[in-house]
Amino acid sequence: MKNKNVAAILAFFGGAIGLHRFYLGQVGLGIIYALFFWTFIPAILGILDGIIFLTMDQHVFDAKYNRLFIDPRVRRRDTDFQRPSSRRTSSYERYRNERPAQRRTTPSKRQAAPRPSRAKNNPFKQAGIKKFKEFDIEAAIEDFQQALKIDPNDLTIHFNLACAYSQIEKADKAYEHISRAVEMGFNDFAKIDSHDALAYMRIQPQWEEFKSNGYTLRKQIAAPKENLLDNDLLLEQLKKLNELKEKGLITEREFIDQKSKLTKQ
Repeated sequence: MKNKNVAAILAFFGGAIGLHRFYLGQVGLGIIYALFFWTFIPAILGILDGIIFLTMDQHVFDAKYNRLFIDPRVRRRDTDFQRPSSRRTSSYERYRNERPAQRRTTPSKRQAAPRPSRAKNNPFKQAGIKKFKEFDIEAAIEDFQQALKIDPNDLTIHFNLACAYSQIEKADKAYEHISRAVEMGFNDFAKIDSHDALAYMRIQPQWEEFKSNGYTLRKQIAAPKENLLDNDLLLEQLKKLNELKEKGLITEREFIDQKSKLTKQ
């Protein structure tokens, strides 16, 4: 086992010919020192080596020059500070090194993570779409009707039903389901105007009225514009007022004022 003090003494006094390198088992370096001793460079390097040996930590010296004489486990521990450890950190060590707050917020195995909510499963809807694409329109309509029983508020099912009924030239049913889809919030009117499956519905006489009514069958009732002259009571009052004027019981000015008040009521 090599001694760092002995290596330092040999470096000071025999460094010119590489004695310390031969002592440490570095024969190649020792030969180089010996070959170039006449240049005095090995002597200078020997002095520097001696200083390094004296100031070097014993663990570092042993790990570097006494690796064959020390236990491998000790050597691994002594050299850990020289290079990053490639050893994987165990789960216990990771847990131990975590901050307490971090450990508290880590979900335990017992605590189930919240699962994302999934849309309502409606196999009849998917089956209907598949049959529609296969041009089995009647069967597709049956599936869509079953799908509505599962989710009556699904506006896409109403749209699909409208397409299916239009394909078999049942315009009234097509209008009914498009109207329901729009009332539920369907607002892709460009799709209604251009979808190939709705072509039969668009060539019907009621199409323009249906479109102008906001793609819905629900009538949009406008506020009535009351024609005051159609009111029987008003006509009777105006008639009596005219009779009073003709009999001379009221003046022309009074007639105009009273007529104006009646028509503004």
